[in-house]
Amino acid sequence: MCTYQTEKVEIVGSGKGAQGWFALSDATVYVDHPVHAPFGHTVNIDFLNPGRGPSARVAVELTEEAAVALAEAIMKSVASAPAGIASVHQ
Repeated sequence: MCTYQTEKVEIVGSGKGAQGWFALSDATVYVDHPVHAPFGHTVNIDFLNPGRGPSARVAVELTEEAAVALAEAIMKSVASAPAGIASVHQ
């Protein structure tokens, strides 16, 4: 079931699209019908830079289980790294 609940977050990072690497400034997360993945509903994550137009977007469609596993892996990875190692401001 689509909730139309969209979580938006400002981010700092880079993504690679058809035109190569570009800066990312935003991410959105929502549960909806996928465009490509062969499932009824997926957790969709869009990484984007709206200032660079529609081609500055990286999209993923994940099963709920994959999305939870990814979130857990991110939390473990960040927790196990020395403080500030992945920070832009070192």
